[in-house]
Amino acid sequence: LPSPLKLIRGHLLDRSNHFRALDSHAEALADELRLGGHSLDAAIRERLRARHGLNVRVLPWDVMPDQLRRFDFHNRQLLLSEALDGASRTFQLCVQLATLEAKAEIEAEVADAQPRLAAADPFASKLLESNLANYWAAALMMPYGRFHAAAESLGYDLELLQARFSAGFEQVAHRLTTLQRPGLRGIPFMLLRADRAGQISKRFAAGRLPFASEGGQCPLWVLYGAFEQPGKILTQIVEVEGGEKLFTIARTVRPQITPWGAEHPRFAVALACSLDHARALAYAGGLDLQGAPAVPIGHSCTACFRTDCRQRSAPPAGAELTIDQAARGLHPYGFKAPSTGERLQ
Repeated sequence: LPSPLKLIRGHLLDRSNHFRALDSHAEALADELRLGGHSLDAAIRERLRARHGLNVRVLPWDVMPDQLRRFDFHNRQLLLSEALDGASRTFQLCVQLATLEAKAEIEAEVADAQPRLAAADPFASKLLESNLANYWAAALMMPYGRFHAAAESLGYDLELLQARFSAGFEQVAHRLTTLQRPGLRGIPFMLLRADRAGQISKRFAAGRLPFASEGGQCPLWVLYGAFEQPGKILTQIVEVEGGEKLFTIARTVRPQITPWGAEHPRFAVALACSLDHARALAYAGGLDLQGAPAVPIGHSCTACFRTDCRQRSAPPAGAELTIDQAARGLHPYGFKAPSTGERLQ
């Protein structure tokens, strides 16, 4: 059976990572909360207190060393770790509010996905429910209409969007993959988050771009070059084996504050779109998109049949290897690349 994570990723991809009912519900509440004139963080804290009888407390790291958020049902408290920065605290408040005020909308979406999830264990439904609560939370922080308009006017400048919506870099990048409302669509982005070892921990896409469902472990991709320049936004034009070209924006991210001496998680995110859409991006300003050279990349070494890659660490699976005892070429593995038709068999 497919893993619950793979099932959920497949469902999100089929939906273009867009859930209109959740967006509309969160957008209406965001407009209501704005009327009070308070920051979103303060407005949600007051709503949790007045409507749901919940008090919010931020606790020291040593009191909550292994948790970032915990709902204390018996004492009617929402406990947050001080390790969360401002944007992350607001997001966790929004997630809690989602479980209280968007429960019906989330359950309806989970029920709609049941034909796909029926073959999996119950964990798949819980995982989708968690994903949708996070989706609603981001939609409350970055309401669809205002966020789409800002993204278009700012050339999808992630740092300016961060400032305007008091959000984190990764939060903004993730939100940009959801802008697929009919009649008000944004650029169909794909987002991947990886660690230095090439393990993908997040994968979201608004369309069926290369790496939307698998792959993305090519060391030549700027996603991995981002670790060499922490905190700096890098761009790259790449060409996958099928010939499609992508424009990529990449940067390292920090999931939460880490005290001195503790293990520091390191991740990088890549936000990519078809090169045809890149002209609308602030990051592509002044570039000759059609004439600029593209870096050839593959899904991963074992799934890439490029014969001239000096970065290759393993031969492609199923390839016919060639060994020449009398010579040593530039590439570590010699192999005969099968035709496209042979690969599909």
